[in-house]
Parts: sequence; C-alpha cells; structure tokens
Amino acid sequence: MPADPVQAALDAALLAGDVLMEHIGRPLEIREKGRRADLVTLADGASERAVVERLRADFPQAAFLGEEGGLQTGTSRERWIIDPLDGTTNYAHGYPIFCVSIAFEREAEVVAAVVHAPAMHETFVAERGAGATLNERAMKVSTIKSLSASLVCTGFQPARYERNMRYFDAASQMTQGVRRDGSAALNLAYVACGRFDAFWEFDLHQWDTAAGTLLIREAGGRVTTIEGAEWRLESESVLASNGAVHDESVDLFTRLR
Repeated sequence: MPADPVQAALDAALLAGDVLMEHIGRPLEIREKGRRADLVTLADGASERAVVERLRADFPQAAFLGEEGGLQTGTSRERWIIDPLDGTTNYAHGYPIFCVSIAFEREAEVVAAVVHAPAMHETFVAERGAGATLNERAMKVSTIKSLSASLVCTGFQPARYERNMRYFDAASQMTQGVRRDGSAALNLAYVACGRFDAFWEFDLHQWDTAAGTLLIREAGGRVTTIEGAEWRLESESVLASNGAVHDESVDLFTRLR
C-alpha cells in the first residue's frame, strides 16, 4: 500500500518540532545568510535533515525542495516542499512564533500540508478535498465580512520594508489592526483557523507558502496574488483571506499601485 503523505508529513513535522525545542537550550550559532536580519541557526539544518530522512523512508523516489537544502531531484512526479524553521529570527530571540512547514506536491498540485508550531503546541493539517484541522479538530476561516472589522497580518524582510510600507499604512487605517510577527507559514495557518481575517506579503518562497495556502483553501478561504490574480507557488506575492474580505482587500491594495 502506498504511504500516506498526510501521516508522513505529520510524523516528520512532529519530529522536527522536537529537534527545534531541543536546540533552544543550546548555543544557536546564529549567522546572517545574504541579507541583513535574514538569519539561520544550526537548528534549521538539523530540523531539515530530520524531516528529509523521515520522508525519504516512505517516499524514496520523491524530489525535495527545502529552504536550507535547496532542490534534490527525484524520479517521480512527487515533491516535498519543506521549511524546517519558519520564523528563525523569532526562534533565535526566544519568541515562540515559529513553525515547521511541510507540503506534499503530486503532479504539480499540493495535496497535503502540515504546519507545526512546537512552542505553541499546535499542529495544523490539511488534505486536498478533505478539509483542515487544528490539533485534530476541524477548523474554518473567520466569518468577518469587512476590513473595518478585521484583524489582518503581513510580513516583510526588514531591509525591504519600503516595498510594503504603503500597504501597511493603508491597512492600518482601514482595519482594526495589523500584526507582523515574522512567520509567514504560521500567519497563513492563523488565517485558516480564523485568528486573522487576511494576510499579505511580497517576496516569499515556495517553502513559505505551499502548506499554508492549502490549509486556507481547505478551511474555506481564498488565495490570490496581492493584485487579485490567480496564485501559484511561483507567484511573487500572496494575499490570503477568509474570502469575505478578499475583494475589498484587493481593491484597497490596487489603489496603491
């Protein structure tokens, strides 16, 4: 019987979460990788190695795309997309908003996703066509109908704040609040479970968004680019919402271009 990608992703995410929590009490050996405030620690690499080893046992022919390990080609039409530690800066400072993000892609379509936040003891799971859960309980996006009643979230790399500045300002004036807490995968999961009503960000990578966007769609939400175009893994921006405030969000941001 073929291995179950949802269970494999869940097992790998829980294992990686244990690795991350074990490293918290050790010297992190933090360094920047390319851009100011773009951090990496030894825990990132240890977490990714644990994930890949676990997943490869059940899916030896699959390809892997990881933030730290890059692309490892395979011989099937299946691919794992992994962020072993999303929210590294938070992690390095002891701020508990960080997670492991794992998505499984088959025939160019994401069909399984897990986002595990070990410090918060929360695990978000989705399977295409089967819904989404938080700690094994079904979850849905919020029912908020307008931006004026919304709590929204964004993210940006500190060195590139200028690109998001006008959007941040406009949303701050329109909504009940804008949060920026440094983990795109977890922010997407928070939209999926109804804590945020919308999330947007530029310049993300596939490992940041692959799992979280499936969570949102399976929880009843909507995902496009910031301009409202069809969203793909390769898209340069993402706008995710509960669906009810999506068109209003697109209209607000379109006026800023």
